[in-house]
Amino acid sequence: MTRRINVIGIGAGDPDYVTAQAVAALNDTQVFFAPDKGAAKDDLVALRREVCARFIREPGYRFVELPDPKRASDGDYTQAVADWHAARADQWAQAMLAELPDGGVGGFLAWGDPSLYDSTLRILDIVAQRIDLTYDVVPGITAIQALTARHRIPLNDIGEPVLITTGRRLREDGLAGASVVMLDGDCAFLGCAPSTHIWWGAYLGTPDELLVAGTVGDDGERIASIRAEARARHGWIMDTYLLRPA
Repeated sequence: MTRRINVIGIGAGDPDYVTAQAVAALNDTQVFFAPDKGAAKDDLVALRREVCARFIREPGYRFVELPDPKRASDGDYTQAVADWHAARADQWAQAMLAELPDGGVGGFLAWGDPSLYDSTLRILDIVAQRIDLTYDVVPGITAIQALTARHRIPLNDIGEPVLITTGRRLREDGLAGASVVMLDGDCAFLGCAPSTHIWWGAYLGTPDELLVAGTVGDDGERIASIRAEARARHGWIMDTYLLRPA
């Protein structure tokens, strides 16, 4: 029988972001597969367990933690990501064969939404070429929604587009208009014009949430300092920000 996987968006940190559809999918799942990214990020697995404990009505489900393969930090970026995804796919396929019986229902809990800078769906496409499985996707509240809600701002100006990009691309391409920036480990916003408006947030939806709004000239260095201190304290950081040229 075909194995089935629920890919469940659980929102950006606050269990209250979990939707009714996600709760139904949680209660439909027998085995949750949780990539383990090391001791520094143990609290990310703990938050996933907290979501399950809060919303699953019946006992009997279980977690299978998967040590995350390391991604090469040098060489071609695209190839490094492809190799990392392939290694994950091998690991996930073996775990599903070993831990999920034929006809069983497994699950992955995606931080935020599975469609936004999350590799789960791409990797499951590779896994599905190797073993017999199908999967369903439940959307979740993204970090972008959490950021704009906490800052009480609209995402876009009237009639204007918004770009969703990464810190690496911001450094390479520059800022052409309103942009949401994710996956920025090097504070690429510091390269923008001092008059650029910035709304920044980290650990959105969690008790450790941090928010700063201002301009790059007035507040950029302060954001970088807050970010570095928070990352050192927690061992990891998830942050995002919205930029608008003056």
